[in-house]
Parts: sequence; structure tokens; C-alpha cells
Amino acid sequence: MTVQSEKAPVATRMLEQEARALLTRLDRLQPYSLRMPMVASAAISPQAMTAIEHHMARARRRLHGMVGDYLRWLRGPAGQLTSPAEAQRRFTFLRLRFISLISQFDIFADVISQRSEHETGVWVAGLDDVAAEALELPGVYRAPPVICYLERGHGAAIRRARTRLPGGDENPVAVIRVPRERMVGSGVASSLVHEVGHQAAALLDLVNSLRPALQERLQNGDGQVTAWRLWERWISEIVADFWSVAKVGIAAPLGLIGVVSLPRAFVFRVDVEDPHPAPWIRVKLSCAMGQALYPHPQWAALARLWESFYPLDDLREEKRRLFAAMETAIPDFVSLLVNHRPLALRGQSLKEALASPERQPAQLAAYYRAWRVSPTLMRAAPPTLAFAAVGQAKFDGRITPEEESRTLADLLTYWAARSALDTSAVCATQPRPRALKRAPRPQTKYSFIA
Repeated sequence: MTVQSEKAPVATRMLEQEARALLTRLDRLQPYSLRMPMVASAAISPQAMTAIEHHMARARRRLHGMVGDYLRWLRGPAGQLTSPAEAQRRFTFLRLRFISLISQFDIFADVISQRSEHETGVWVAGLDDVAAEALELPGVYRAPPVICYLERGHGAAIRRARTRLPGGDENPVAVIRVPRERMVGSGVASSLVHEVGHQAAALLDLVNSLRPALQERLQNGDGQVTAWRLWERWISEIVADFWSVAKVGIAAPLGLIGVVSLPRAFVFRVDVEDPHPAPWIRVKLSCAMGQALYPHPQWAALARLWESFYPLDDLREEKRRLFAAMETAIPDFVSLLVNHRPLALRGQSLKEALASPERQPAQLAAYYRAWRVSPTLMRAAPPTLAFAAVGQAKFDGRITPEEESRTLADLLTYWAARSALDTSAVCATQPRPRALKRAPRPQTKYSFIA
């Protein structure tokens, strides 16, 4: 349709100005490495930074090209003969894509800019090391880079790698949000490794692997139909809790109790629309998984302690029967879980792949006793093992809250500094790249990043 001549120049000029304004704002999205001040020990890993910078550079170039194509179309014969409404529709699509890119930029900027905070930035970098080690499963999958940041509130969360960012682009790294109120104590490992468990479960396709087995038990009609239906609904969160117990031992349910210690109405709330188990049964499940992985009387003792905090006596009869039925079904469910053999593990069960003799309660207690005499040995241990030993000492009453906080803050600082020095040592062995002789791309002054 031909536009009216008196309207076309005004519409074209306005939309061209708006499109060019998008380009000016796009060119001001500098690479993070040019704008984020932090000490070296607080920096995210080179793998994570490279993945993020390359992703953002590709997204900027793609949008830059789309705007350029739009301007050429708008100025050309086709654009001159198009209605203002169609020209506006096409520009609106570009603007929404630009807003999505800004949202992606802010997601990573929030993570990186926090690294400039005194002490906190270095501790968060130490959490990166904990998360990376917790995600390792050598010979099974290639773990993506992981970066952490602190946020208000009491719940942790993860934006998994290889999921969709605003605008539909694939996320190049796993981004884990940790509650600021958990810093610094052994409870932070419970939340952190739980979120890592979500990423690991996705890499193993664990939820989809378990669901058929759960549905089979549900169809058998063994008198526990309601419980098995709830296990299936809650399986993604249960698997993440399982990962946390496997990696940090009793620190996992202790940290979980710190999160879900809420008024009774919330602790006993059963919502089939919520992927999170009811807090009361969730703690009982965590203790049962711990018993299955690392047999010891401590798990039953912790479960009884939890029951004393939230006794079932005051519940209505119907709800009390529901929780009793779920509790009765726990042993069968945990047995199915720990003995499950997903294809990704090539014949190994989850227990065989994840349970570690080093994390048996007696061994953790022995480690902590030795590490108190020689703290440097704790620094050399895998981060999750160190957290597991401190969590064990906490449950055993062998460490004060003040000592726990100091110990873990020192460990996070040491791990962050060690990673920075390791990175510097690797970089020092690499030859400096020669200056590029070709002319820079004209699209954006920061196109050299990727």
C-alpha cells in the first residue's frame, strides 16, 4: 500500500532517528572487562568471562546488523512505499530485541559488579570455586562455567547454562543466586550445592530419567498413591537436595533447616502446584537420603530434632494422615532414587557415582580434627569436602559459630586468591597476541571482543 506523501517523510525520518538512537545506545554497552573494577581474586573465571563476553559480542553484532538492515530497507524503495504502520511494526521488533539484550547485559553485570565490594567480592569468587567443584563429574559430562552472586531474601536460585535468556538466546554460563544472609556459614554450601544439583540434573537428564520409574510405582497402586504422586511432582527439587547431601553431608539438611524454619502453616503446607516439597517432609527426606548414602545414627537424630521443632500432634487428622503416609513411603522412594541408573552414568547408580568414602561422618570428623592441628591441609582439600567437614563439626558441637564463620571466610578468600594466581601463572606462559593489522569492523567500536 502506498503511503500518503505528506506523512511518509515525517514517519521515515522519525523511525530512522529512533533506529540510529538504538545504535548509539548499543555501542555504549562496553565489554565487562573494560568497566567492572575488582581485585584479581574477586574476578570470575577466565572461562566464564570469555563465554559471557563472546555471547554478548555476538548478540551486539547480530542486533547491529538487524538495525543496519532495517535502515537500508527504510531508506530504500521498499521502505518508501510501505505504510508508517508497517515501518513502525518492524522497528518495534528491533526495539524489543534491544530491550532483551539490555536485560541479558544486566543479568551478567549484576553478577560481575558485585565483585567490587570489599571482602564480599572475594568471598563470592570463592563460592565460584565451590560451585565448580560441586558440579564436577569427570568422564560423564563437560561442566559449564559457574558464577555466583549474592541477593536479598532467603532463597537461592539458578539460571542454568544452556537455558534461554531474555530474547531467546542460549545462556553461556550457570548463574547462581545465593542469599546474602547465609554469608558466611556452612549453611551457604547447602543452598549453593542444591542449585548446582539443578544444573547437574539437567546435564544428566535426571528428572526425565526418573519420571518413568516414579510413574510405574504410581500405577502399581500399592496403597501409597498420593505419596508417589507428590514425589513425582517434587522430583526436580528432591534431586537437587540429593546432590547437596551427597556433596556436603549433614551440612545439607542443617542448611535446609535454616531456610525452611518458618511458621507452622508454611512448614506443613502441601501445594501440588509448587515444585518444592512441603518443608516438614523435605527435611525428613534429606535425612533419609543422608542415611542411604552415609549410614550413621546422626541422620535419625537430626530427623527427631526436626520433629520436636514441628510436632504433628497439632495438625488436623486429615493432614496428619497425609504426612504419615508420605513418611511411610520415604524408604521405598529413597531406595529407588539412590539405586537409579540413568543412561548418562553408563551403568552406575546415583549412589555409586556420588557417594564418597571421604564424606562418611566418621571420616569427616577425623578430617576436621587433623585440620585444626594443621589448617593448611583444609585449604588443599576439595572445597565441598572442607564444607562437609565443617558442617559435621557443627553438628557434633566441635566448632563455635564464630569459629565457623572465620574458618569459612578464610577458606573462601584463599580459594579465590589461589584461582587468581593459577590464572596469572597460565597467562604468563602464553605469548602476547600480536596487534591486529586489519581495520576494525565499522559496525561497533567494541566488535574486537569476539
